[in-house]
Amino acid sequence: MSDSGEHIDPREAMKRELADNLADLEIYRMPFGRYQQRKLHTLPYEYLHWFIEKGGGFPSGRLGELMEFVYHIKASGSEEIFARLGRG
Repeated sequence: MSDSGEHIDPREAMKRELADNLADLEIYRMPFGRYQQRKLHTLPYEYLHWFIEKGGGFPSGRLGELMEFVYHIKASGSEEIFARLGRG
């Protein structure tokens, strides 16, 4: 709840978070490594999984948050959510 006593609908909060993530995925690109300059949503699942298995986790900050988001979407088979973002 906010200080004004308003109730925040969890569904609306989730929609807002999803919209923010998708908007950022249109901008963010991988800044390093084998897939440097590729859009994060185009990174292979196996590469993202490597960060968890052998890489010690995702980077800190917004980059890591978005990589983790993409990883979970791909792991659940819901990649169609990225259809409007384009390739590259």
